[in-house]
Amino acid sequence: MSDSSVTKSARKRLTWLGVLIVGLAGIIGLGSVTNAGASFAPKLALDLQGGTQIILAPLLEDGKTVTEQQLSQAVAIIRQRVDASGVSEASVKTQGNNNIIVEIPGVPDENTLKLIRSSAKLEFRPVLQSSQSASATVGASPSPSTSAAPVAPPTGTTQQIFDKLDCSTAFRTPGQVDDPTKELVTCDVNGYEKFVLGPVEIEGSDISDANAGTVTSSTGASTNTWAVNLDFNDAGTKKFADVTSRLYPQKEPLNRFAVTLDGYVIVAPTTNAVISNGSAQITGSFDKDSSKSLADQLKYGSLPIGFEVQSQENISATLGSEQLSSGLLAGAIGLLLVVIYSLFQYRGLAVVTIGSLVVAAILVYLFISLLAWRQGYRLSLAGVAGLIVAIGITADSFIVYFERVRDEIRDGRTLGAAVDQGWKRAIRTILVSGGVSLLAAVVLYALTVGNVRGFAFTLGLTTLVDLGVAMIFTHPILQLLAKTRFFSSGHPWSGFDSKALGAAGYVGRGQFRTSASLSAAKVAKASKEANKRQTIAERKAAQANSANKAGENN
Repeated sequence: MSDSSVTKSARKRLTWLGVLIVGLAGIIGLGSVTNAGASFAPKLALDLQGGTQIILAPLLEDGKTVTEQQLSQAVAIIRQRVDASGVSEASVKTQGNNNIIVEIPGVPDENTLKLIRSSAKLEFRPVLQSSQSASATVGASPSPSTSAAPVAPPTGTTQQIFDKLDCSTAFRTPGQVDDPTKELVTCDVNGYEKFVLGPVEIEGSDISDANAGTVTSSTGASTNTWAVNLDFNDAGTKKFADVTSRLYPQKEPLNRFAVTLDGYVIVAPTTNAVISNGSAQITGSFDKDSSKSLADQLKYGSLPIGFEVQSQENISATLGSEQLSSGLLAGAIGLLLVVIYSLFQYRGLAVVTIGSLVVAAILVYLFISLLAWRQGYRLSLAGVAGLIVAIGITADSFIVYFERVRDEIRDGRTLGAAVDQGWKRAIRTILVSGGVSLLAAVVLYALTVGNVRGFAFTLGLTTLVDLGVAMIFTHPILQLLAKTRFFSSGHPWSGFDSKALGAAGYVGRGQFRTSASLSAAKVAKASKEANKRQTIAERKAAQANSANKAGENN
């Protein structure tokens, strides 16, 4: 490759790096000035910022206690709810033998709090009477319907309660537990419609999955209509088939079923088909946010026991600014040591080390700020530890590359050729090292929860950034520096002084090229360096050669 093409390629990669940095900063800046919630300051996790603590207490009938298995299952489901809401670095744990403590960093939005508070069992009940017509439908590929007797109308007492019910006033007591075998008079979560519901026929534990998506037309094309897709497990499939078989032939409102959470109706669609395959689709006046919210409620609403909010309060940071300052100080010390080592070992090459670390720090900071805005990511002290560990990984890439270039110079190549050939040798090692670190981060993130995942995430992120910086900054900047007089002339302070590197060229098998003009001291120094640099294969070859010569002499 000619000098001009090498220069153009290096400048092109540096230009793309600049575009990436400016683009990330521009996106965050635009989100900040338009009040979209973006900020250049990363959000901090619970251990560094504090947040909101919610204590949930189980709702149990007299004389009954909660089992350890029920509590563990409830913790897992609530943690899924919190994660699904986009909140990261939250803490969900048990307190004693009964309560569950949910701690969320910062100030959670109302939707997240509502999802946590809605901790009673998710239940499916048939609609016996309603004050309005349905606004949503549930359907699938129609199956042959079976005839069934209509559901019995509400009893007289229930009808009186229904007539007197005012959804604009509080009509349920906090933590109220409803008898699943009896009728229920209630309202929807918005207070717009009131219902008389029959006994529970399907429970939330019968749902295997729920997700939001757009409706697909008969030709397979995606439309702009949002819907909620619902899948049942084996037991739920049979129950839902029986329910839809009975409701489908009925007239409104008896062809509707309601899904209740904490005693309130979250959706009550009309049945427009007999669904026997366990897959249903709820359509109505949904948008992207409302369909996702409903899907999350359906998917994560199945708790083994009901809970009520015992208390909710703000909490201070568990570690605080002092520990954050200590972590940042540790990172600064690590950076300083890397810079000092680079200056001592590589002289002028330290400018490449410092530049690469600065570029990597800028990219990681921008990515974390962007993720905090778009994905709700929060930086914990464990995450800061992951960033500090990554400094060593980044420095390792520089050392591998610089030493490979030095090896090529020892072989007698010019600096320009040594930079390119050294890169070809170094990139394999850098990729393998980065791949191992990335694999460790992925395994940690997949198999752990809480703060350990925060460490794994930042470790993986910084590893990817390190690989990118090595390719689009470290290598091209060294290619350009190799064209300058200071570095190409082998200045003693450049880090590429051929005299300081050993001799006139390493030729393998533990030998250096020497010339008659070299002094005995320099030849001896070259031989000493050659002995140090011998590989196992070279040592064996030298031993074999010595043995052959000894045999010839004998």
